[in-house]
Amino acid sequence: MGRGAGREYSPAATTAENGGGKKKQKEKELDELKKEVAMDDHKLSLDELGRKYQVDLSKGLTNQRAQDILARDGPNALTPPPTTPEWVKFCRQLFGGFSILLWIGAILCFLAYGIQAAMEDEPSNDNLYLGVVLAAVVIVTGCFSYYQEAKSSKIMDSFKNMVPQQALVVREGEKMQINAEEVVVGDLVEVKGGDRVPADLRIISSHGCKVDNSSLTGESEPQTRSPEFTHENPLETRNICFFSTNCVEGTLTQNRMTVAHMWFDNQIHEADTTEDQSGATFDKRSPTWTALSRIAGLCNRAVFKAGQENISVSKRDTAGDASESALLKCIELSCGSVRKMRDRNPKVAEIPFNSTNKYQLSIHEREDSPQSHVLVMKGAPERILDRCSSILVQGKEIPLDKEMQDAFQNAYMELGGLGERVLGFCQLNLPSGKFPRGFKFDTDELNFPTEKLCFVGLMSMIDPPRAAVPDAVGKCRSAGIKVIMVTGDHPITAKAIAKGVGIISEGNETVEDIAARLNIPVSQVNPREAKACVVHGSDLKDMTSEQLDEILKNHTEIVFARTSPQQKLIIVEGCQRQGAIVAVTGDGVNDSPALKKADIGIAMGISGSDVSKQAADMILLDDNFASIVTGVEEGRLIFDNLKKSIAYTLTSNIPEITPFLLFIIANIPLPLGTVTILCIDLGTDMVPAISLAYEAAESDIMKRQPRNSQTDKLVNERLISMAYGQIGMIQALGGFFTYFVILAENGFLPSRLLGIRLDWDDRSTNDLEDSYGQEWTYEQRKVVEFTCHTAFFASIVVVQWADLIICKTRRNSVFQQGMKNKILIFGLLEETALAAFLSYCPGMGVALRMYPLKVTWWFCAFPYSLLIFIYDEVRKLILRRYPGGWVEKETYY
Repeated sequence: MGRGAGREYSPAATTAENGGGKKKQKEKELDELKKEVAMDDHKLSLDELGRKYQVDLSKGLTNQRAQDILARDGPNALTPPPTTPEWVKFCRQLFGGFSILLWIGAILCFLAYGIQAAMEDEPSNDNLYLGVVLAAVVIVTGCFSYYQEAKSSKIMDSFKNMVPQQALVVREGEKMQINAEEVVVGDLVEVKGGDRVPADLRIISSHGCKVDNSSLTGESEPQTRSPEFTHENPLETRNICFFSTNCVEGTLTQNRMTVAHMWFDNQIHEADTTEDQSGATFDKRSPTWTALSRIAGLCNRAVFKAGQENISVSKRDTAGDASESALLKCIELSCGSVRKMRDRNPKVAEIPFNSTNKYQLSIHEREDSPQSHVLVMKGAPERILDRCSSILVQGKEIPLDKEMQDAFQNAYMELGGLGERVLGFCQLNLPSGKFPRGFKFDTDELNFPTEKLCFVGLMSMIDPPRAAVPDAVGKCRSAGIKVIMVTGDHPITAKAIAKGVGIISEGNETVEDIAARLNIPVSQVNPREAKACVVHGSDLKDMTSEQLDEILKNHTEIVFARTSPQQKLIIVEGCQRQGAIVAVTGDGVNDSPALKKADIGIAMGISGSDVSKQAADMILLDDNFASIVTGVEEGRLIFDNLKKSIAYTLTSNIPEITPFLLFIIANIPLPLGTVTILCIDLGTDMVPAISLAYEAAESDIMKRQPRNSQTDKLVNERLISMAYGQIGMIQALGGFFTYFVILAENGFLPSRLLGIRLDWDDRSTNDLEDSYGQEWTYEQRKVVEFTCHTAFFASIVVVQWADLIICKTRRNSVFQQGMKNKILIFGLLEETALAAFLSYCPGMGVALRMYPLKVTWWFCAFPYSLLIFIYDEVRKLILRRYPGGWVEKETYY
């Protein structure tokens, strides 16, 4: 469509003088921006252009010359913006956001300790230790956050190069696909609809090329591009395309296809795709076949990539649209070199395929007539037939009467019913008197006939779906995801493909199927009786929003056929009106509006156009629908595991906060200290909480209905109820039981503890009596208190074992899920080992006021840990037995 000499254009590099600083540099950059675009390539003739860049405008650069220019000028890429220094990033993590509050807390602790040290002979070390712990936590988390950010930055940088922009260039007379960064000054670049222009290009030939210049000039309408010099200003002239603008006219790229059948001379023939053509079932000398093969070869922009002469035709790589590539291979096998055919019949004009016209037209000089041209056209069969008044049969043109139209319709329905994509072909021999050699055909303001053509035949292509697609569609259905097929194919073809991949289930009927079964008119069938529905684009055009909503609401399996880009957008909006989260897949420029409007736009990484990739939210690297389903499953798994990790982390808040509540309300000695709480939150709970991110998916993950995005948040009232109101309370009971056991063993029964706090914490009271009349000094009481802190901490670790195991699943039994998560097993061992280390390591009594425990005290919380496990297993059993019941509504988070 657009072909031009690639030209890099960038502002001159600027450097700041030693004395000038940043201000001078900015002023210099502003001066550069104020200058007009300095170039004169648009004024040069093609001969002058070729001499200037030392390039043959028909064959392009040589590979060696291109390499030399690339080495001289560097890659065709914008200079990346300056990056933030690493030390600044590290300081942001160390002192930014919440970290600054922790630093303030640490400083206040050090100040409090300093004041205590100045005023008291034997100050408590609590504030000093707390300050050290807070500072250590900030430093460790800052280092970890910096590492994570650096890792994420590397991943994001790798994404940029994962789907590099490609460019189709001509070098040494051969077309080749290269990365856009390797385009050099003087390259011949071919651009088709949907491509992003890879460099500043001078147009040397074009066929209906239009570009979106809105980002440069603000023009909202696509601008025509042609070889003619039309304006002094390079931004306004028609013969320049600028880097990063989009070519918006062109063809729709589809998946790999193979020609399967042909219809000509009023007969359906099977295509022969063997290398030796031993399976041909028709006479290749037929004049109609000669005409059909000529149209398929000439009205075709696909070419074989260079250097494949010794490879079988069916295995050769092609550059171009997949359906055209299928036609190219078919004609190459049947008739010989298509390239030579094109050389003998040079193209003089072309109208590329677009989704509005649904046809492609080209005009060629005829090899069999030195003065005349032939017009060839291919496209949607019904559109092609509408432009024809005659049909070629046995090499003779006969009127396209009712009988031949019926024969066409029957063949079209038969081929479409096989799930094959059908193209129609026609031609017109232009009279040499009116259209002599050298006549200037205008494809914008048509000055040649496009009606009363001669219909030649049909060719149908099969695009077999990947083996994984039917299973992926089934997974979507069981997961409550509605798969709607939106295609430009004929309804018959679309319906057959939909049935083949399971979008229309076996046994589900459309209104047409019901009418055929009951032998009644379609108008007499109640549309709501049909579970499946095939909607033609022409019908959709006349529908109101309410009628579309009715279809989307009442039919579970829907296919939209022969749709336009505007209609795809209407369908997306209709689904969103139903409250659905809509994901749209697409590969062509005509899919861009729907991709942009959808909640999740998914472009094809291999076959997708640059425009569709820019409009999409994500790019599918393997072009496989099944990968989307895998992505949905991964997304659900991530969401599930985040919920599980949050539930596990929140649960221990209750046994951490209730000791302080009872300390204040009941005036008992403090059961749990601030240092031990930090040991739980920043020590023993860290690895187990992270380990839940590695938990495997539950068996029902793709059998659940999609969550309600408005009500089912990551943390909801049911999760809070489970973590705080149920499991957390049992954990708190386990901790208090251990606390009361230890104090009872030391002489303080629970009844004696009530209201004792003030005397307990009074340094001057050294004769406090326990339940048996023994007297306790302040230091003795504090040793027992800190031992209780350690035991309460150990009890929380023990009950968190059970909490971690029950958080592995939300519905399944742990026995169904198994203990295959090695990170989680390591987390259990790590938190136990850390708790034992903090309890028994020498010096902890001085450093953190944590004292060794009797072995029996570890077992005090075991019954509560077992109770948590049994309680949750029973709850999950009820969930599975009575889905949708009261227990699920109140406890399933």
